[in-house]
Amino acid sequence: MRGQIKGAMLNHFPFTMNQVIWTITFAAELTLLVVLLGRDRARRYPWFTTYIAVIGIKLLVEVLLTGRMANITLQTILISLADVLAVMSLLVVVELAWQAFGSARRGILLGWTAALLVVAALVLVMMGPWPQAKEMAWNLPLAKLRWMQFLSEKADVLMNLLMVELGLLTAIFGSDFKAGFRTHTQKIVIGLSVFSISTLLVRQTVHIIAKTAHPQSRVELEQLRTHVNHLMLVNEVVFMVALVWWIVCLWNDEPGTAQNEPETVEE
Repeated sequence: MRGQIKGAMLNHFPFTMNQVIWTITFAAELTLLVVLLGRDRARRYPWFTTYIAVIGIKLLVEVLLTGRMANITLQTILISLADVLAVMSLLVVVELAWQAFGSARRGILLGWTAALLVVAALVLVMMGPWPQAKEMAWNLPLAKLRWMQFLSEKADVLMNLLMVELGLLTAIFGSDFKAGFRTHTQKIVIGLSVFSISTLLVRQTVHIIAKTAHPQSRVELEQLRTHVNHLMLVNEVVFMVALVWWIVCLWNDEPGTAQNEPETVEE
C-alpha cells in the first residue's frame, strides 16, 4: 500500500527532474553570488564571480526564451553566451593559477604554463571530434553559428583540461605557495576540477555512444536519447554539488585571517 501511494505521488508530481535540478542550480548560483559579494570574495576572484553570473544569465535565458521566439534567434543568443562563457572560463583558469602560484619565480611559472598548455592542446587534438573542412565552409547556411558553436565547445574542453591539470598541481604543490589546505583558492579549484572531470567523462561517453550506437528502431533511438539525457543530468548534479561546496567554503574565512583571529583584550 505504501509503495502504491508513493508511486501515485510521483506520477502526479508537477515538476520534471530537469525542472527541479534547474531550480536548485539557479537558486544555488544566486546564493553563491550573494556570498561572493557579501563576504567580499568577489574582489579577490572577479573573473570567477563574473563566470558564475554569466552562467546564471544563460540558465535564465534558456527558460524564459525557449518557445517564445524563433529557434534560430534563440540559438544565436545561446551560442553567443556560450562563447562568452568559454572566454570567461579561460580567464578563470588564469585567475586561479595566479592566485595559487603567483608567488613562484617567473621562470618556473612560465615553464609550468607552457607545459600545461602543450599537454592540454595535445589531449584536445586527440579527443576530437574534428569536422571536415567542407562541413565548416563559410558559404554554407548558418556557417557562422557553426563556427561560433565549434569554438565555444573546443574552448570549453580546453578549459576543462587545464582545470584538471591545475587541480593536480594545486593538490601537489599548493601548500608550498598560496593555495594550501583550506584556502579559498584551493577550494574553488577543487570544485571546478571535479566538475571538469565529470564534464570530460560525459562528453567522451556521449561521443562514443554517438559513434558506436546504431539504433534499429524508434524505440531504440528514444532509449539512446534517454541514456544521454541521464548523463547530462548527472553532470548538472555534479555542478549543483560544486555550487553548494563553494557556498559553504567561501562563506567561512580562511584560517589565519583577521576575522578568525581571537580579539586581544587590553588590560
